[in-house]
Amino acid sequence: MDTTKTPAPNAAEADTTPADLVKAETPQPAEAEAEADSAVTGEATDTDLDDDEAFADDQADDAEPSHVGSAAFAIVAAGLGVVALSGSWVAGIVSERASVAARLELTQAADANAQIAAQFVDPWHSTAMVNGIFSALALIVATFVLALPAFSSPERTLPTWVRSVSWAGIGLGAVGVLLFVLMYFDLLLAIPKAAGAGA
Repeated sequence: MDTTKTPAPNAAEADTTPADLVKAETPQPAEAEAEADSAVTGEATDTDLDDDEAFADDQADDAEPSHVGSAAFAIVAAGLGVVALSGSWVAGIVSERASVAARLELTQAADANAQIAAQFVDPWHSTAMVNGIFSALALIVATFVLALPAFSSPERTLPTWVRSVSWAGIGLGAVGVLLFVLMYFDLLLAIPKAAGAGA
């Protein structure tokens, strides 16, 4: 009886079973977890970027307006009020033109009161009219600046300094309009008259 065992042919090949092949082809759990983590991290990064962009857009929408136009108009209103009270070259030109036109209408037989009116009253009234126009413009522009937020969104308010300049324009414009009335209707200063003229 032969008790010698012969080695099985192709022992190495016999050890490699189909189950082992399936295990070799199956990815390891650590590698699978790493891939899942990287995928989740990528999605989280994309989500964070989207959130940041949305937050930036919301901040841009909620940002307060610069009020550049309102500030410019407020300064213009205050400037017009100052010009109305201090005088301008426009008022000077209009005054000189009124004086020349009144002198051209004078005759040699004109009395002293007519000459006074030509040289003083007409230029005085012309200056008052120009200053009154500037004052009215200052009032209109300053009132428009202060009333502008009421016609937009109620929660938007003008900066403090813009409102202060606008109120200054309203005050200067009101004083200018008052002076215009007093000057144009000769209520501030009486018209000088020559003594004994026309007698």
